[in-house]
Amino acid sequence: MTGKLRCAVVGTGHLGRFHADKYAALPDCELVAVVDVDEAAGRAVADKHGVPLLDDHRALLGQVDAVSVAAPTSLHYRITRDLLSAGVHVLVEKPITTTLDEADELIELAHRHGALLQVGHLERFNAALMDLDMKNKPPRFIECHRLAPFKPRATDVSVVLDLMIHDIDIILSLVNETPERIDAKGVPVLTQDTDIANARLQFPGGCVANVTASRVSMKVERKVRLFLPHGYVSVDFQNRVLTHHRPGDREMFPGIPEIISEESVFEDGDALMAEIRDFTACIREGRTPLVDGHAGRRALATAIQISKQLQY
Repeated sequence: MTGKLRCAVVGTGHLGRFHADKYAALPDCELVAVVDVDEAAGRAVADKHGVPLLDDHRALLGQVDAVSVAAPTSLHYRITRDLLSAGVHVLVEKPITTTLDEADELIELAHRHGALLQVGHLERFNAALMDLDMKNKPPRFIECHRLAPFKPRATDVSVVLDLMIHDIDIILSLVNETPERIDAKGVPVLTQDTDIANARLQFPGGCVANVTASRVSMKVERKVRLFLPHGYVSVDFQNRVLTHHRPGDREMFPGIPEIISEESVFEDGDALMAEIRDFTACIREGRTPLVDGHAGRRALATAIQISKQLQY
């Protein structure tokens, strides 16, 4: 594809307005419109970038090449379905949909109409994680903590689909297996749905992942620790810090090797810009995105299994 990509954003809430900013900043893209039924929210973004505000995503058909769908999760399927059916490339925020049948249909529609479907699992583009090389280093044990203070947005889904799904996607991409056993517990605190949850995932190859997510914490923490046969790795997503810990040549106690730590800090990482650059590059180059529809479905399938154990 030559020339500028005509791009739009559906949903101008917390994430959608940032999507609009990124498209407007890319020299090979043209932000042509934003869509939102909320007049005030949509008008602020539209006026900022000097583009029309629409109240129906179907008005984009024939006018755009690529769209970010950042509407509430319950609307992902309907909006993305209409866009893909018209051959529009879509970057849909996570989770891909609310059901596996809906996800399967979107994947099939993308294939049938030659459209690209990318899912917005933003942490995959965190600079610290992208620098991590896990080739031929399967983790033995994974510990994840994703904690955040309560925010009224995204309460249309549980903490599993809101926050934990980030780490589920990362774990599945690293282990590259489907869990053979899942044990999960969770409780509602401020909403009618689960606000804090813990899940233990056991994989056929022996890896075990322990995942905790909370949206009622007093602090912000987004960390993954990977324990390997010879050392462990810590990824701090919040501060974009990657730390490797490995045995050294000396001993700190008789028969016990010293631990050597190497830390890398990525100060200028912009995960959303990296994600959108990947989306537009995949469109131009005809390649599969880092997080395609199948990856989004895989994360959703595990999240649904966890959620079923948390029903009250």
